[in-house]
Amino acid sequence: MIKKKVSVIFNPILVFIALSIGSAVAQNLSDKPFQLTNNDRVVFLGNSLFENEFQYGYLELALTTRWPDRNVTFRNLGWTADNVWGEARSTFTNPPTPYQHLMQQITKSQPTVVFIAYGGVEAQEGEAGLPRFKEGLTKLLDKMDSLGAKSILLSPIPVMYEDAEANVTQRNANIELYASAIAKMASDRGKQYIDIYKPIQEISKKAAILENGVHLNEVGYYYLASVLEKSLGLSTQPQPVTITISKNAAEASPLAKILELGTENTTLKFTLDEKYLPLPLPVKGNTGTDHLQHIKIAGLKKGFYTLTVDNQEVITASAQKWAEGVAITQGPDFNQVAQLREMILKKNEQFFFQYRPLNRTYILGFRSYEQGRHAKGLEEQSLIIKWLEGQIVLHSLPKQRVYQLSPVK
Repeated sequence: MIKKKVSVIFNPILVFIALSIGSAVAQNLSDKPFQLTNNDRVVFLGNSLFENEFQYGYLELALTTRWPDRNVTFRNLGWTADNVWGEARSTFTNPPTPYQHLMQQITKSQPTVVFIAYGGVEAQEGEAGLPRFKEGLTKLLDKMDSLGAKSILLSPIPVMYEDAEANVTQRNANIELYASAIAKMASDRGKQYIDIYKPIQEISKKAAILENGVHLNEVGYYYLASVLEKSLGLSTQPQPVTITISKNAAEASPLAKILELGTENTTLKFTLDEKYLPLPLPVKGNTGTDHLQHIKIAGLKKGFYTLTVDNQEVITASAQKWAEGVAITQGPDFNQVAQLREMILKKNEQFFFQYRPLNRTYILGFRSYEQGRHAKGLEEQSLIIKWLEGQIVLHSLPKQRVYQLSPVK
């Protein structure tokens, strides 16, 4: 929807959320910003926190667009209700046992970087279950080390049940207990630990980011992407653009290049050196202006001005609002990143049904003598996945756009 007028309103809720994210994750910032290099293979391993990400793709999208010039592949091995022993990955075929199944999946994914998110399920066992959890997590980290993969550990997220009879306080106390254990193990083994418990807890007080008080919704994953980026030492806010018009001349910040300044300073044409695509906004929910490009244009004559990008109308605002700065929330870059996100979701869907076929017992298990011929079809899905990954790399590169600001007549 094209906005004809823009009003800037101070929103204390958004400021509160932004400060909460920044302060909560500051302790996790490393000396050097996190980097993904060419041919890295990133694996998301854990429970429903990662499996539900199949629906939204925000985490993978944020990391993909950050380094658009690098060939990085992603595999999501999240499994709802799973624990460090892989017990939710049960199969009618035995062997392999659920734990052997987990180990095989990890090995086959050939990870170089692994985000590990466990503890939410195990925390239901309380303090009594802590020794077994530590043992399982230790073995998982040993496995990653043997594969030469870098492990990044995440805390569980809090629960926020609306049911008054649910013992939310005790549940969260147990989750914090397990989060502390994860943090200590990470410290002892020289691994990076990211606390997502506190940021999600604070944000959930002001924004609807949880479903059923347990699982993140689309807005929740949008915020989680921000939390992870900041915790990894990555800035989520693009460098703002400032253009000042005066005496038939225009000066711009390094990110912008002036192409043309019209007569009487009424029209302006420029390009931006954009390093990566913006993160698409959720369909619903108040998300603030993280990840959005802000453009400030001072010196315009009084009136309203429309910004177009590659001839597509994007936003209209008064000269005063342009001088204060306007956030760009739509346009060709958002169209491009929406297509990129759709490719990521399709690729992940192909992978999901490849490594978790519904009739696994009949195709790969002890009854494969009945439908084992379909195993070839599962292998052939790798060709589709590989093609989609190639398309993802091609479409993640930002394009140089022509911006034009013109007065509304």
